[in-house]
Amino acid sequence: MVTHEGFDFPEDMYYTSDQIWIKKENGTIRIGYTTFGADLAGKIKFVRLRPAGKDIEAGRSIGTLESGKWTGPVKAPVSGTITEVNEALKDNPGLLNEDAYGKGWIAVLTPSNWDGEVGNLQGANGLADWIKAEFAEKRP
Repeated sequence: MVTHEGFDFPEDMYYTSDQIWIKKENGTIRIGYTTFGADLAGKIKFVRLRPAGKDIEAGRSIGTLESGKWTGPVKAPVSGTITEVNEALKDNPGLLNEDAYGKGWIAVLTPSNWDGEVGNLQGANGLADWIKAEFAEKRP
């Protein structure tokens, strides 16, 4: 686990500059919002997600998160098919803030071009430098 400024970043995951975490699981990827991203957004009050079965391109929105101070897209970190969405977020969107790397996951995707797109993600190697740059940019 890498911790920076009080926020945890598990080392067995990948990350995007949009504060999305990605965890590989037997041919699929589970995605969620980092603890830092959830803190920046504030208390998440509403989550709207595209349904399972939808094909999505990397960088396109798979849903929307809303807090009292922010509304924004959840961008797919890689291209693929949405195979599962976290239905629990409809009734309890606060799971994103309370358990970002556990019960607060957002969706599961079956990637269509993992080998071609994984290079756009940040892995555990070099994560500390990337986190420092993110903090400097988002919290000057």
